[in-house]
Amino acid sequence: MTDDLSTQISYATETEINWRGHDLMTEILGKRDFTETMFLLMTGHFPDARQKRIFDVCLVTLMEHGLTPHAIVSRLVADSNPDQVQIAMSAGLTCVGDVFAGTMEGCGRLLNEGLRSDDPSAWCRETAAAYRRDRKPLPGFGHPVHKPDDPRTPRLFEVAREAGAKGDAIALLEAFSGEVDKAYGRHLTINATGALAALMLEIGIAPEIMRAIAVTSRAAGLTAHIAEEQRSPSGRRIWTLVENAFAYTGP
Repeated sequence: MTDDLSTQISYATETEINWRGHDLMTEILGKRDFTETMFLLMTGHFPDARQKRIFDVCLVTLMEHGLTPHAIVSRLVADSNPDQVQIAMSAGLTCVGDVFAGTMEGCGRLLNEGLRSDDPSAWCRETAAAYRRDRKPLPGFGHPVHKPDDPRTPRLFEVAREAGAKGDAIALLEAFSGEVDKAYGRHLTINATGALAALMLEIGIAPEIMRAIAVTSRAAGLTAHIAEEQRSPSGRRIWTLVENAFAYTGP
């Protein structure tokens, strides 16, 4: 029944706009920044200083990473729909998934398992061995460019610890990384999404919503790519380069 439907996020009247119990005009606009307000809308409360600094660095980290599939797709679609920037944005954001940027969700779920286990050391060892044995992609590990280590990861851990993170999720990820290296017989870097999964667990963000945060972050970077595309079009040239690079091998 419609009488049972409700929301705790916001409401508006003729003279008032209220977000999570806070008046937009007198308590938020000009007084709270984007990071604080997004955290409020997600959780129902403003972040403390520790949560704000960690959440802010999470939002910043994935904004931009060059001409990745997200940016290329957005530029191509912007060329096809120059007056509809939201279409280009949404097209690029569909690339946030199990391969690019969205893997923090899988890593967060893994870390939650480890944090809840009776023997985290055994969990690290057994889980790393299982992933290696089953040849499954290991969320939060590996990077096609950053080798031997992702330079963002140690900095993220440093910022979180400086901010006062308790450090349980970070320590577990570091211990798990050691077991992963043993199981695989080589070093696999903890990539930024793995580090971000640990940081978000440190401030109480559930894995199920982590990918949405990655989408929010990447949207800011795609805005820059679309703005550049408007000033200096590249979509048609990308199309031509790809078309010329592919050889026809059919009958």
